[in-house]
Amino acid sequence: MICVLSGGVGAAKFLRGLRGSHADQHIVAIVNTGDDDRFHALAVSPDIDTVTYTLAGLSNDTLGWGVKDETFKAMGELAALGGDSWFSLGDRDLGTHLYRTDRLNENATLAQVTAEIASKRDLGIEILPMSNDPVRTRIVVSHDGSTSEVSFQEYFVKDKHQGKVVEVSYRGAENAAPAPGVLDSILEAEVVIIAPSNPILSIKPILAIGEIAEAVAKRRSSTVFISPIVGGKAIKGPAESNLKDLLGDSSLASLCRIYTNFASGVVVDEGDFEAISELRELGYRVLLTDTMMTTRAKEENLAKATVEFARALAMETPR
Repeated sequence: MICVLSGGVGAAKFLRGLRGSHADQHIVAIVNTGDDDRFHALAVSPDIDTVTYTLAGLSNDTLGWGVKDETFKAMGELAALGGDSWFSLGDRDLGTHLYRTDRLNENATLAQVTAEIASKRDLGIEILPMSNDPVRTRIVVSHDGSTSEVSFQEYFVKDKHQGKVVEVSYRGAENAAPAPGVLDSILEAEVVIIAPSNPILSIKPILAIGEIAEAVAKRRSSTVFISPIVGGKAIKGPAESNLKDLLGDSSLASLCRIYTNFASGVVVDEGDFEAISELRELGYRVLLTDTMMTTRAKEENLAKATVEFARALAMETPR
C-alpha cells in the first residue's frame, strides 16, 4: 500500500500519476478537509472534490477547480436576484454537493459519503477524508492597517489571498478523530508520501489532528514529501507568500523545517540543485528530479521516482 497525504490540485495531479505508474498497488489518499464549508446551505469539500474530479477525468483544467464543460446558470440567477455569489458552484458541480448534503443530513459520515461518490467514479484510488469531525482552517490577515480573522474560502476565493497572513489555526483539530482507516493506512503503508501541496493550508490541517501527527511521525523513516516550491516560488497558489509571512522566507530550508518530525526525505526540482547541501545539513535525504507536472508522462515519472526514493529510505531503516 502507498499512502499519500493530500491537498487539492497538486496532490490530485500527483495521485493521477501515481495511479498510472503503480496500477497494481493499493493507493490511499488522506485528503485535507480544513477547507470544507457550507455555501448556499450545501456541504462543500473542495480538496476531496478536486481529487475526485481529477482522477475521474472530470476536472476543469481551465478554471483549476470544479467540473469540465461547466455552466453557471444557477449562480447567474442567484446573482441576478442579489444573492451572495462570490463562492461560485457550477451547475454540474451542484450535483455532488446536493448528494453530499442530503447524505450528511441523513447522518451518514463524510467518509461514507466520500466513498459512495468515489464508487460511482471508478477512481482506482481509495479516498479518505482526514476526519469525519469538522476541522476548519482559520486565517488572521492584516490588510491596510487592520486585522481580521476569516475562513479559508474567504481568504482564498473571496479575497484572492490578499493581505499578510499573521496567524493560521485549525479550529476543531484538538478534538477531531481520524476518519476510519486513516491511521491504519499510515501505519501499514509501505511508504508514506506528502504530496506537493501547500504545507500550511493543505497539509498542516491534517497533521493538526494529534493521532495523525503521531502516526506519521512513527513512519518518518519511510516518509518523503514533494516540495511545492521551485526556485523560491510556489508552483500554484499562495504557498510562497504564506511561508514568507509566517516563516520569513520561502526557501526550501524553511519548508523542510515544517516537516522535520514527519519526513526523512524531500523531493525537490532539479532547478534547486544548489539547495541540496543545506537540506542535507538539516538531516534530509534529497531526491533531485523534475517536479513540474506539466504532462501526464511527467506526473507518472515523478510518482515513480518518488516511490522508489521512499522505498530506498524505508529499506535503510527496517520497521
